[in-house]
Amino acid sequence: MTMKSIRLELARDHEFPDGSNEHGYEFVAPLAADGSLDAAEWKHHRGECTVTRFWGDEDEESGHLIRKPGGAWAFHYDGEGNEDDDDSGYRFNTHVFELGAYVSLKEQDGKERTFRVVRIRDAR
Repeated sequence: MTMKSIRLELARDHEFPDGSNEHGYEFVAPLAADGSLDAAEWKHHRGECTVTRFWGDEDEESGHLIRKPGGAWAFHYDGEGNEDDDDSGYRFNTHVFELGAYVSLKEQDGKERTFRVVRIRDAR
């Protein structure tokens, strides 16, 4: 297990036909050898599994990578008590995080957006 810093940037969509490197997430998580999120190690390193959401000119949001009942993963923001405010990863429990891969998140506003993995590096 290695703690990794993973950067996701918005893939192209109707609002951003070329995608955007100014919209996305950077988070720290334990990855297994195959690039999947390591749930067992996450339990031991929860406090280190942070996330920063950056969205153009908006203020950055900081929080943590969490697991919801049933094993789903989400980004929960500090100071937000309502789980409706979480950004939920689509099939993060089976996804392999590797450069160039695409992942989807259902954001706080209910929109599902696709992001591309643009960087993975050691977090420590």
